[in-house]
Amino acid sequence: MEQTGSFPVKLYVYDLSRGMARQLSSLMLGKQLDGIWFVCCLCYRHTAIVVHGKEYFFVGEGINSCSPGGTPLGEPDSIVDLGFTEVPAEIFTEYLTSLAESTFRGDKYNLFEHNCNTFSNEVAQFLTGKKIPSYITDLPSEVLSTPFGRALRPLLDSIVINPGGSNITGQR
Repeated sequence: MEQTGSFPVKLYVYDLSRGMARQLSSLMLGKQLDGIWFVCCLCYRHTAIVVHGKEYFFVGEGINSCSPGGTPLGEPDSIVDLGFTEVPAEIFTEYLTSLAESTFRGDKYNLFEHNCNTFSNEVAQFLTGKKIPSYITDLPSEVLSTPFGRALRPLLDSIVINPGGSNITGQR
């Protein structure tokens, strides 16, 4: 049965560095940053979309889901209200399945160019017509433009983050 109505859409933001990004960014990057929205040595920000009572995110094994705040990461460090969607759960599930079989397959994951933040941004636009905050999506290129970021890129390219959850295509 298809749901009708308006459903809240949230962006969950997790700081895997537990505040170290803020403390070490000046030393490592030559500028103060409030957070680093991807892996950079000790620092990582992970994002997910929460809608229809579930949390959805993209990791190295594909699109995963869990109950909101249900990954081993615990509760998010911040929640951004993205507005509301009229997209019912059934249509959203079809959309996610399509993404999981194409654009957001696990083998398409790339820490810098095609990651959880890319996924959250695309899904947010599908659901609400709005992007996630640019301070999240723009930071990878900003950090990679620093000497430290360029030096660490080969190492960081091999890192894949997986905070748990169930793969939406049932594959592991």
